[in-house]
Order: sequence, then structure tokens, then C-alpha cells
Amino acid sequence: MAVNVYSTNVTTENLSRHEMLNWVNDCLQLGYSKIEELCTGAAYCQFMHMLFPGSVMLKKVKFRTNLEHEYIQNFKVLQGSFKKMSVDKIIPIDRLIKGRFQDNFEFLQWFKKFFDANYAGNHYDPVAAREDFGATSSVSANPDARAKPAPPASTTSRKVSSGDAPASRIQPMKRSNVGAGGAASESKLSELTSQLAEMKLTTEALEKERDFYFGKLRDIEVLCQEAQPGDDSLVDKITQILYATEKDQHAVGTAKSRTFRVCAFRPFGKRHGAQDTP
Repeated sequence: MAVNVYSTNVTTENLSRHEMLNWVNDCLQLGYSKIEELCTGAAYCQFMHMLFPGSVMLKKVKFRTNLEHEYIQNFKVLQGSFKKMSVDKIIPIDRLIKGRFQDNFEFLQWFKKFFDANYAGNHYDPVAAREDFGATSSVSANPDARAKPAPPASTTSRKVSSGDAPASRIQPMKRSNVGAGGAASESKLSELTSQLAEMKLTTEALEKERDFYFGKLRDIEVLCQEAQPGDDSLVDKITQILYATEKDQHAVGTAKSRTFRVCAFRPFGKRHGAQDTP
């Protein structure tokens, strides 16, 4: 049986989107270029095949498809393997198949933690596994990510027969082009890194504000549950909570209120990653 994972809180240990994508491609020898492409569900099916041999029939999985109903079919296969291995996670199929980044990234973050909790380090050849089940021709991989095509035979023969001198004249030109492209890529990478850092700061601020106001609502709920009929001071207490600053909230809050905040998402049915409006 699988080890279930329930903690999905965003932490500093979480990998970036690029690191997560590289992890998927390295483990399965695929060539996904963006997180949104995981909306087919095929990668998760093979991960389950890796973790729990026999839990998934790879021949039923469509690795290369642009059809939404085949995405659903893949996730149904994944759902079946979850049930077989007693995995409690509910797969939000209707949202994942739309190919939106946020939904797919959140599910991938959960799955990475699930994988880490269950992977025993056993050897697994993902390409051979797909070949065994006749899935090679339908693998959604970018050929450039795994192997570069060989140069045409005629071009190669001409270079060899022409001797070493022409080759030495061509080589500096190639290095010059690569250097120019590398400088442009470096500039672009620096810009994207700066944007990512800014987005992380904004996200952290929004999450802090969300938790602050959600804590207020939870305190109000608990207060209302504990109120006795005819308690005239109830309105005053609610007003104090609503208009308290963050510093006041910390001073007023007890160990009980902090305990409630740890599980504050469950009573309201909020999923991790959903943005609350203050």
C-alpha cells in the first residue's frame, strides 16, 4: 500500500517550475517543455508504474495526444491505480485537463512529495517499460531533448575529404555565433530571474494577508459556536476581532486559536493554492 501525503503547504524547499519539469523529464526520459503539458496525465501513470509495478497497465496510456477525452482516459487509469494502492488523493480531473499552469503545477507539487514518500530507489528503465507495452511510438517527448540528429552523410564525407584546413576555418565562426546567442540568453535569464523573485515576494505577501484574515474568520466561527443564548457581549467580541490589527490579533490569540489555524482550510473546504479574497 502507498504512503499517503497530506501536507501541501508551500515552503521554501519546494522546487521551481523548471526544476520540477527537469525532474519529470529526467525520471521518465521524456521531453516536456512546460508544466501545462502534464495535463495529459500520461507522466503520472508511468510514475505510478515506477513506484508500484503492476498498478498501471501502460498499454492503456496515451502518451501523445491532443484530445481532451483521451486526457480523461489517462486520468481514469491513474485514478484506478490510486484506488488499487489506497491513495486518498482526489484527482481534480476537470481542472487538470484544461491545461492551466496553476492547477497542473499544484498537482505536480503534491505528486513530487507523494513520490518522495514512496520511492524505494529501485532501478527502473522508463524507455524500456514503454517499449514493453508498445508505447514507444506515442511517447510525448521532444526528440531534441534526448538525442541530436546525426549530420547528413554527404556533408560529413565532404568535410572529411577536404582535409583539416577547411575545418579549422569553419570552427571559429561557430564559436562566435554561440557566444552571441549565449549573451542574449544570459540577459533574458537574468530578466526572468528578477521577475520570478518579484512574483515570489508578492505571493508570500498575499499568502500572509490571506492567513491573517482567514484566522479572523475562524476565530469568529469558534466564538459563535461557543456563545450561549443571551450573551450580550457577543457583538463587542466580534467587533474586536474584526478590527484588530495583526499585532493585536497575535496578542489576543491563544494557543487554541493557533491550533485552529493549522487546520483552518478543512472547515471551509478550501484547496491548497486557492486564493482567498480578504
